[in-house]
Amino acid sequence: MAVEFVLSAHSAEQFPRDRLPEIAFVGRSNVGKSSLLNALLQRSRRRKAGTERKQLAKTSQTPGKTRAINFFRIDRRLYFVDLPGYGFAKASHAEREHWKRLAESYLLRREQLKLVVALVDIRHGPTALDRQLADWLEANEQPFCVAATKSDKLKRAARLRSIRSIEESFAPPVPFSAISGEGVQQLWRAIDSALAT
Repeated sequence: MAVEFVLSAHSAEQFPRDRLPEIAFVGRSNVGKSSLLNALLQRSRRRKAGTERKQLAKTSQTPGKTRAINFFRIDRRLYFVDLPGYGFAKASHAEREHWKRLAESYLLRREQLKLVVALVDIRHGPTALDRQLADWLEANEQPFCVAATKSDKLKRAARLRSIRSIEESFAPPVPFSAISGEGVQQLWRAIDSALAT
């Protein structure tokens, strides 16, 4: 799979203009978005068969690192689009408002956008901000699916309770683990289905 980082857009004028279809990824800060992207693209810092594959999306222990809309071109046929995480309290009010306006302008006006993958941390379930996102996507008729990240962190009973809670607030989620690889194929099927429409 040929993957390349194309650009970080700080305004709508900087978005790519080649009209390839796009899949956007959005969620709260520190929800595991970079890890999910790297897992989908099969990229990690672990050694495999004597080689090391560099992470494309940078993971961090510090939330709020993504401060622009990042575009990654996949096999020259589509983009993965990494939106800034929401709910990061340490950013200034002006910064948070800028991110919000930028993300909303992208989600509302981008004709190439085929699917939004909304990420929810399975350990915490949906927050009020996550529910607002779901309501906003539905109100604007934007197709989306839900990935319940960090699924390897919960035992079976707690995991089932959390999945039910996410389902009631959003839709049936795809349990996802960047560690075990759970959910990778299921998310790719959702992406391929969206690209086919």
